[in-house]
Amino acid sequence: MLKMKLKNSLFLIILLSVTVFSSVFLLEACGKKEKQEADTEKVTEEKADDKKSDEMEDKEKKDSSQSSDNDETIIKDLITQFGSKLQNVSLLADKKEIKKSMEENYKDFVTEELLEKWINEPVNAPGRLTSSPWPDRIEIKEIKKLKEDSYQVKGEIIEITSGEKDKNEAASKRSIALILKKEDNHWLIDDVTLGAFENSNEIIYENKEYGFRFRLPKTWKGYKIVMDKWEGKPIEETENADLAESGPIISIRHPKWTKEEERQDIPIMVFTHEQWDALQKEQFHIGAAPMNPSELGRNSMYVFALPARYNYAFPTGYEEVEEILESKPLEPAKDLKKAK
Repeated sequence: MLKMKLKNSLFLIILLSVTVFSSVFLLEACGKKEKQEADTEKVTEEKADDKKSDEMEDKEKKDSSQSSDNDETIIKDLITQFGSKLQNVSLLADKKEIKKSMEENYKDFVTEELLEKWINEPVNAPGRLTSSPWPDRIEIKEIKKLKEDSYQVKGEIIEITSGEKDKNEAASKRSIALILKKEDNHWLIDDVTLGAFENSNEIIYENKEYGFRFRLPKTWKGYKIVMDKWEGKPIEETENADLAESGPIISIRHPKWTKEEERQDIPIMVFTHEQWDALQKEQFHIGAAPMNPSELGRNSMYVFALPARYNYAFPTGYEEVEEILESKPLEPAKDLKKAK
């Protein structure tokens, strides 16, 4: 009987041990499984976070790219519209008309500071300098992002005559560089730099100091500018030197001119309005010729004239110079305010 009880007790102990061991094993297995699941979930979350981060980064890049594309589209449209307005602003008009014209045509495209600058100094503004050719459009060559709120645009002002109007051609071109900045979520032109004129059939000499342009044939490419001075003597002899007058002569010299074979220059005398009026009233005279210089044009400060008997020696090329002068090649900038 005792033996039987001992046997049963031993069985119960063994059964209990097995049960405890199994429970511990199951607990450890569950713990490992939970840890594995947690690790797997963590890895999955990390992958999801990485993917989300990549997606956000891609989205930001895409949004930034789209924003830049949108900005460039807006800027292109703005420059195109601005270019179509240039022909409406005559830089040969009086100051009051220039101010009115610029405000009507440029106000929506440029900053207030730049508009004010152009109104005060129209010689530095784009616009219509002559009746023909006239600025038709701006062709964009390059758009470059400088900062988040600024771009640089390089292009050409295309000038046409009635002959090029329907041919998509240019009578002349002028380089232009524009700086645009964003103000109140709107793009505006903040600065403009104008280059020299280029003409397929002509060369343009531009004098900003005295305010005029002079058209030359292509054969004059490589011309030189020679500066000299004219002097006026009082009609009546006097010891008062203050009555003497003087001013610059700007001579455009042919590229083939040499000391051995001189060619005819194109001399342009520059007078103030007061000097010119005094000359017409015969208050002084220039040289021994009984004739006064002949007027080529004038702006708000200066009168430009051709010396009397400038070609009296009939040097080589004088016929060509006469032909050039017959085409009225001098185009004054009537808005010039003062000599620099």
